[in-house]
Amino acid sequence: MKLKLNNALSGWLMVSPLMLVLLIFLVLPILMILIVSFWRATEYSIIPDFVFENYEFLFGSPVTYTVFINTFKYAILTWTFTFLIGFTVAFFLAFHVRSLTWQVVCFLLCTIPFWTSNIIRMISWIPFLGRNGIANSALISWGVIDEPVEWLLFSDFSVVLAFVHIYTLFMVVPIFNTMMRIDRSLIEAARDAGASGAQILWNVILPLTKPGIMIGTIFVVTLVMGDFFTVRVMSGSQSANVGRLISNDISLLQYPSASATAIVLLLTVLIVIGILLRFVDIRKEL
Repeated sequence: MKLKLNNALSGWLMVSPLMLVLLIFLVLPILMILIVSFWRATEYSIIPDFVFENYEFLFGSPVTYTVFINTFKYAILTWTFTFLIGFTVAFFLAFHVRSLTWQVVCFLLCTIPFWTSNIIRMISWIPFLGRNGIANSALISWGVIDEPVEWLLFSDFSVVLAFVHIYTLFMVVPIFNTMMRIDRSLIEAARDAGASGAQILWNVILPLTKPGIMIGTIFVVTLVMGDFFTVRVMSGSQSANVGRLISNDISLLQYPSASATAIVLLLTVLIVIGILLRFVDIRKEL
């Protein structure tokens, strides 16, 4: 009994530094945001209180539902394209590049654009997609269009394009990591049993890649739902998501309202992650 008690005590002592870090830098900030979300705010001051008017205003405004729909729209579209691109790139690197050296080289080539700032990579699309930008000029010179296309920039298209450009690597890495762990003998066995390439992909590779897909999905969805700067710049301030709503409240010094919106967003993201984790146990991948 004494030995078990000593082992338990030593275990708690070993994890206590990490628990302290999580408490100070994760739990306490979230708790503070939760407390402030119940305070009242006027045009000139913030009054500590315990009222539900911030949540009542948030759920009573039709703008909130529009903004949340926009947020989910961006998240779903971004996830779709990042998954298609990420799965294709990871599949090519894992199964078609035989040499480990060339796998590393190709993977580094994929990461080169991510060595620069997200803001720089995002803003670089503006001169390309603008009315007199490279894309419109090329389409006009090829005879595809007669006049510049307006929806290439400052639209949902440009927002999703920037999101895909910024966050695709977060889908490539976990999928590629999972694919590299697949036992190649399973693929050989399926091929010997007469399975076609499409059947191997659908019945062998895709199910075994689910943990990586879920990890990438969690990364992409959570990052997109919390991003506000990309939406503001690439939509020309014509669209908004929940992050933009929080940013606007903060700029107006409406911290209680911003805190309430942040808590609702946090709960929404946690629910989404909880639903995703129901489909696969990613602990085997971590």
